[in-house]
Amino acid sequence: MHIFFSVGEPSGDLHAAKLVAELQRREPGVECSGFGGPLMEASGCRLLYRLTDLAVMGFLPVVPLLFKFIRVARGAQKFLKEHRPDAVVLVDFPGFNWWIARGAKKLGIPVFYYLPPQLWAWAPWRVGRMKKYVDCVLSCLPFEVDWYRRRGVLARFVGHPFFDEVAQRPLDRQFIAEHCPTKPGRRRTIAVLPGSRRHEVQQNFPVQIRVMRRLYRSLPDVRFLVASYKEEQRESCAKMLADQAPELAVTLHVGKTSEIIEAADACLMVSGSVSLEVLARKTPAVVVYRLNRAFYYFCRVMITCKFFSLPNLIAGRPIMPEFAPVDNPRPAIGAMTDLLQLWLTDDEAYAAQSADLGRLRDEVATAGATANAAAAILDRLQSTSQALRSAA
Repeated sequence: MHIFFSVGEPSGDLHAAKLVAELQRREPGVECSGFGGPLMEASGCRLLYRLTDLAVMGFLPVVPLLFKFIRVARGAQKFLKEHRPDAVVLVDFPGFNWWIARGAKKLGIPVFYYLPPQLWAWAPWRVGRMKKYVDCVLSCLPFEVDWYRRRGVLARFVGHPFFDEVAQRPLDRQFIAEHCPTKPGRRRTIAVLPGSRRHEVQQNFPVQIRVMRRLYRSLPDVRFLVASYKEEQRESCAKMLADQAPELAVTLHVGKTSEIIEAADACLMVSGSVSLEVLARKTPAVVVYRLNRAFYYFCRVMITCKFFSLPNLIAGRPIMPEFAPVDNPRPAIGAMTDLLQLWLTDDEAYAAQSADLGRLRDEVATAGATANAAAAILDRLQSTSQALRSAA
């Protein structure tokens, strides 16, 4: 059995790596290949191209990479035609993955969409594309399954792997003890999550620095822990801090995101899938995502939902207050600073925010997503194979 993966996000690399390992456990000898990142490769997936290196969002960042995306997509079509895998598994990254789905469908290869884009929130008109090119949606949200089924799309609820990964991931308790010493009755540690994409860091970290500076002026003993996705981003953030805010008590770390979220009293984060881990750990958070003007107007005209972060989309309200400054970020900086200061100094407000997050977590944190997804893929492929043998 041969399964082709197409994964373009760093978070998707983590989820797909777990799925590759689970498929190999259930079906020894299964061959996995395709596009993804280093975690997938370490799990035994043969990478044809490290697509996670091209992870971007919005219009303008895509333009310089457009021809590279086209070249990679054409390479995928050639590979699919020559090797005819038994299935294609897509993980998020819809702008690119629609092309993979279309090519696979033309060749009669079953297509599974694991952790699909939130079409119900952002682009409901694209459900026709999902119905045309995807054989089965493996959904992370129960209500999403109902939404797809009402529109004639086969969907199966598997749960969200982030919750499994949070529960299973061992924490470095020594790191937490060293970097976040606790003091009874005092909350003074802020987790700063600047995003996993290079352009996200460049756009949003300067805004986060300004929030940190304002908070530091009010609470001089506040500590900031910056969680970087990789060393290159840590170095970039360190340079910006040295240039713009050398007075701040900031430490920067790679590979310690879970520890930082667990230990922090609150988060100052860029919108992204990491918001689910923040939710799982019930850490109050403010969310920022700075938009360029073109993407802002696209959102105003085309997007049907006013929220960016998945917990807010699920809740239908800003359970994690969001800010998306376009031109002058000063009002957003002031509002984010005020919220973080409130949570650090007001016990009642902090407890209420954490309890609100806990209630939502309990509603959506279904365990077993990776195992459920692997079972769904293998069951469907085996059923199809048996049907073909019976027909022959």
